[in-house]
Amino acid sequence: MTKLAIRLSLAAKAHWENIKAHSRGDQDRGDISITTIIIWTAAVAGALAIAGTIAVVVVKYQGKLSGI
Repeated sequence: MTKLAIRLSLAAKAHWENIKAHSRGDQDRGDISITTIIIWTAAVAGALAIAGTIAVVVVKYQGKLSGI
C-alpha cells in the first residue's frame, strides 16, 4: 500500500471509532432532556403569571396604594 492509502485508512478507522464512541453515549452530545424543557417552560409560565397578577393588582389599586 502507498503511504497515502495507509494514512487514509488510519484516518477512516479513527473517525469510525469516534462515531462508535459517540453512538454508545460515552461522550456528552449536548442533548437537552424533555425534563429540562418542562421545568424551564413551567418556570417561565409561572414568572409570567406572577408578573401579570402583580400588574393587575397595581393597576386595580393604583389610587389606593398611593397613600401607603
